[in-house]
Amino acid sequence: MNSTSELQFTFENRRDDGIVERGFTLGGVPGILWTPGSASASTPVPLILLGHPSGIGLERMRPRLDARARAAAELGFASAALEMPGSGDRPAPPTLESARADLWQALDTGTRPSEDVIDRLVLPLVEQVVPEWQAVMDALLALPEVGGPVAYSGGVLAIGIRLAAIDPRIVAAGLFAGSYVPLRMFDEARRITIPVHVLLQWDDEGNDRQRALDVFDAFGSAEKTLQANLGGHTGVPAHAGEDAGRFFARHLAARG
Repeated sequence: MNSTSELQFTFENRRDDGIVERGFTLGGVPGILWTPGSASASTPVPLILLGHPSGIGLERMRPRLDARARAAAELGFASAALEMPGSGDRPAPPTLESARADLWQALDTGTRPSEDVIDRLVLPLVEQVVPEWQAVMDALLALPEVGGPVAYSGGVLAIGIRLAAIDPRIVAAGLFAGSYVPLRMFDEARRITIPVHVLLQWDDEGNDRQRALDVFDAFGSAEKTLQANLGGHTGVPAHAGEDAGRFFARHLAARG
């Protein structure tokens, strides 16, 4: 992303629940910013970056993202989401489509994707999306109503790992456990020292549970929590979101 790109707002929706929802683009990357009604130049609020899976797109993810943004606003925090490469109108990195095809072929045959497939699937996204998130943080933290600090929430897990490892503005990470973390990124996980809260669905049909546990074990944080719940990928219990909210409140409100 061009560091000289300017943030441009594309729409604004002042909702009945007090949340201000604004679409934006930065360097050609679309995104959405949600701010609570309490946010102002005199009372700037912390920011949560809402990660989400690649390949689904902001439009299809909107109901889930909106629920997460509403929960953040109830805590007094702003939140933002970006369109991922290969989603919406954004082109995919050159290797992504073939890697996705190889991933689905492995899953359809009940085998674990090879390390090569994981690398081709994940590393291009990390290399592209992390600088985009950093540019978005630069732009959003320059707004008078958004003052930081910043947390990362959700997936792609490897993107959260890279951001938490290299950007000191990220003070806490609430991550969705996943097994598609390249082996070379375990060293980055070991360098993470901020508080980490990881949600693991124990029976997630597309997840290698042991690999997810190995990633959690690698985090170098003195405060790290693993919350494991029975059920598949879409069976996350409501209380898990509430627990994540308390985690963010503890680490963002205290510094805001």
